[in-house]
Amino acid sequence: MDLTSLLFPLLILVLFIPIFLSGRRQKRQMQERQSLQSSLEPGDVVMTTSGLRGTVVDASYEETIDIEIADGIVTTWIRAAILERVTPPADDATADADEEPVVVDAEPVVGTGTGKVDTTKSSTAEVESPSLQKDDSTNGSTRG
Repeated sequence: MDLTSLLFPLLILVLFIPIFLSGRRQKRQMQERQSLQSSLEPGDVVMTTSGLRGTVVDASYEETIDIEIADGIVTTWIRAAILERVTPPADDATADADEEPVVVDAEPVVGTGTGKVDTTKSSTAEVESPSLQKDDSTNGSTRG
C-alpha cells in the first residue's frame, strides 16, 4: 500500500464530517423554529425575519398570525416569518426609575463677561432649513 491510498479516505472524512455536522445543526434549528411558531399565543412579543417587532393578537389560524405593530394597527403574517419570541429584561422597570435623566448635546450657556448670564438666547433653537443649492447634495443629485 502506498501513502496516497491511505490519505484519500482520511481526506474524504475530513471534508465530509463538517458538512454532516452543519446539516444536523440546521435541522435542529429548523425544528426549534417550527415549534416556536406553533406555540405562539396572544400577548407574545415576537420579531419577524425582517426585524419588525410586535405583539401577537390572534394565533388561531394554521398558516398565518396577526401581529399588532402599533396601537390599533394589526398586520397579518405567515407563521414562517416569525424569527423569535422577544422577552423583555426583568429588571427594566426598576432600572429606569433609579436612573437620572442625562442631557446629551446641550448648548453651553454664553456669558456676557460681566458675571451675568446672557438671557437673550432663546431656550429653543430655531431649526434652519436645508439649503437648496446643487452643490450641497450628499448623493450628487440636484436639489430643489
